[in-house]
Amino acid sequence: MERITSRQNPLCTHLRKLASSAAYRRKTGEFLCDSPKLVEEALLWQGDLRTVVFTEGAALPPIPEGTRLVQVPEDVMASVSPAQTPQGVLAVCAMRPQPLPERLTGKRYMVLDGVQDPGNVGTILRTADAFSADGLLLVNGCADLYNPKTLRATMGAAFRCPVWTCDVETLGALLRDSGLPLYGAALRKDTVDARSVDLSRCAVAIGSEGRGLSQAVMDLCDQTVLIPMRSHCESLNAAAAATVLLWEAARNDGL
Repeated sequence: MERITSRQNPLCTHLRKLASSAAYRRKTGEFLCDSPKLVEEALLWQGDLRTVVFTEGAALPPIPEGTRLVQVPEDVMASVSPAQTPQGVLAVCAMRPQPLPERLTGKRYMVLDGVQDPGNVGTILRTADAFSADGLLLVNGCADLYNPKTLRATMGAAFRCPVWTCDVETLGALLRDSGLPLYGAALRKDTVDARSVDLSRCAVAIGSEGRGLSQAVMDLCDQTVLIPMRSHCESLNAAAAATVLLWEAARNDGL
């Protein structure tokens, strides 16, 4: 075990960059788990832990042999943790690239179109995992999966549920080759009540918080669906809408 007491130590600089820069994460192929829960989930689901940093007295799960283990004082932890209130444990993990498959062979997928809030992306991934979705597809500049806020909101689902990033043209070709209809949560002339649609095998698209679905993704949709709500309410936020549709799909499967 090592002990580091300086905030200027190269490891501390590395941790701060991992927390703040998506470009740096991509360059290094690493990301930051900033809570004991995420560290435990990484260990449980074969995440590739490279370094674990902790403060004195923090409860650590069994750490695999060969993992760099570093103890720091609380002021150093506060300087490197992206959390407002650090929980005393964080870890550096290796990214696991997930190539886009040639076909989507599962039953249900979520498509996020320009959803830029990390909390929403993470919550949707957590919900997709809970309701047995087979993966998440990100288009048009969604929040980075490895943003610490996104990861924190997934509550470990980032280690279990596949996530792919692609452009709209590739998405359309993949859905066609996979024989998957795309249902968009949006208003159009063909919009129907979401409860009347067969969601047993499909992809469902959720748009950005401010603009909804882009025209490019809307053009791919076989049907658009509406979540019924009181007339004075215009819409739900992205994570809430995804939750309702994922639950409805799982309910139809007998959940």
